[in-house]
Amino acid sequence: MNYPKLILQKGKEVSLLRRHHWVFSGAIAKTDSGVENGDLVAVYSSKNEFLGIGHFSQGSIMVRIISFEERTIDQHFWKEKIASAFAVRNALGLTDNQDTNVYRLIHGEGDGLPGLIIDYYNGTAVIQAHHVGMHRHTQEVAEALKSVYGKSLKGVYDKSAETLPKNLGIESNEWIWGKAETDLVKEYGATYRIDWEKGQKTGFFIDQRENRKLVSTYSKGKKVLNTFCYSGGFSVLALQEGASEVHSVDISAKAIELTEENVRLNAGFSGKHESIVADVVKYIREIGDDFDLIILDPPAFAKNIKARHNAVQAYKRLNAEALRKIKPGGILFTFSCSQVVYKSLFSHTITAAAMESKRKVRILHQLSQPADHPINIFHPETEYLKGLVLFVE
Repeated sequence: MNYPKLILQKGKEVSLLRRHHWVFSGAIAKTDSGVENGDLVAVYSSKNEFLGIGHFSQGSIMVRIISFEERTIDQHFWKEKIASAFAVRNALGLTDNQDTNVYRLIHGEGDGLPGLIIDYYNGTAVIQAHHVGMHRHTQEVAEALKSVYGKSLKGVYDKSAETLPKNLGIESNEWIWGKAETDLVKEYGATYRIDWEKGQKTGFFIDQRENRKLVSTYSKGKKVLNTFCYSGGFSVLALQEGASEVHSVDISAKAIELTEENVRLNAGFSGKHESIVADVVKYIREIGDDFDLIILDPPAFAKNIKARHNAVQAYKRLNAEALRKIKPGGILFTFSCSQVVYKSLFSHTITAAAMESKRKVRILHQLSQPADHPINIFHPETEYLKGLVLFVE
């Protein structure tokens, strides 16, 4: 192991000793000359004690640790990491599941690999690197995926162009290895077409899988409004479980096309489906009070702490409007995927919305991300998705 050395200021090693993955710029005392963005560096305390190996980058977070052990970051390292993550998903019953063949394999710091996301779509692994250091390893990651999955893996697609700085010159996504045999996946028996090349994130919001299933258990015979629907995940499972009517709303015409395609793929629904291209907030203001179940799953209203206050106000307005409009005895599923809007703040915000709506509200469920999006016990920032299921009198 011979990586450039980075030395921390006195006392700044505490977070790394607790196995937190980030080194902030203010903690650094000295760095070897010539270190550039994306380089691997070895981090030491002020007493010259080894702390970890990670990727260097200029910014608030200057090092993201990928190993707390002194070792060489080689092909064996990547195979170990991929195999470890695969073993977790195997324990969850996801790696050989005929009813659900889409799941997250690598969840950044949750799997000890900051800046790396890998989602598995029925034979295709889609990689998304969120900083240049991790992107340099995509070929090694692809080789590790091939080794762990064997013949069940058909292709590895790199979708990092959207998540990396534009000045790197990575202008398009590409196949690293192989090709997809299908773009169809199963989730709880329902079929979805995944657009990993042009769709949002890696193509599908896998993190709502268990929450979609929970929605379906409340949907039989109900009139359902699915807002910010994207590709219609909630809509399809609600219809599959006997919803009498489902309205899917999104401001994106492309999202509505995906929703309609996914509804068509699951023939045999007895319920009626209607899709609407509209601004969700404006749409909810104009609906009647005949929806039995409403789903609010907006995009992240706050991507950083500076945007948090405005985001909280937006969540409050949206939820207060939905609470005013939902049918008496109705059920509201409401979510936030903004990491900086922590769980208690989100709960307080929905409480304020309930007070404003002047409705009687009970919490039935408190929701989070599924187990294939693991929360690193030493890195609480890996917990980001939170939701509440409300019964509204």
